[in-house]
Amino acid sequence: MEIKKASTLDVEIIQKLAETIWPVCYGKIISAEQLRYMLDLIYTPMALKAQIDKGHQFVIAYEADNPIGFASFSLKSVEEPNTFRLHKIYVLTNLQTKGVGSALLEYVITQSKMENASLLELNVNKYNVAKIFYEKKGFTVLKEEVIDIGNGYIMDDYVMVAEI
Repeated sequence: MEIKKASTLDVEIIQKLAETIWPVCYGKIISAEQLRYMLDLIYTPMALKAQIDKGHQFVIAYEADNPIGFASFSLKSVEEPNTFRLHKIYVLTNLQTKGVGSALLEYVITQSKMENASLLELNVNKYNVAKIFYEKKGFTVLKEEVIDIGNGYIMDDYVMVAEI
């Protein structure tokens, strides 16, 4: 497996991965309508390019030149220069529990530390089994958060944090 930094030239790869992973990951948690709304909101090429322009760093995991997962992260804010945010981490369903997510997370942690981060923060849906993965990696729940994402939809999340 190899992890490579992504650029705006890779947004279609990220979009295709999200279109494959999200229905399995969220299909039993949110409605099909909300799932489609969120994919269209977050994962169009234009939306992904805007995230990159805002400072989100994307990385893609490859196995034998085939994309198998991705992550994105950034500085949380200039007011909190030691805190980074893990925005996304997704792995093809058939490869989950095979170390891909752990490798992506370790890459994000290493890169964040290189930029003087001491904390990594993320949001996870309250009903997403990924919460268990994050807890095993040392994350704890900081608070609960309900985010209005428009069109009558919300994200019902835990905010989790870990010292890195």
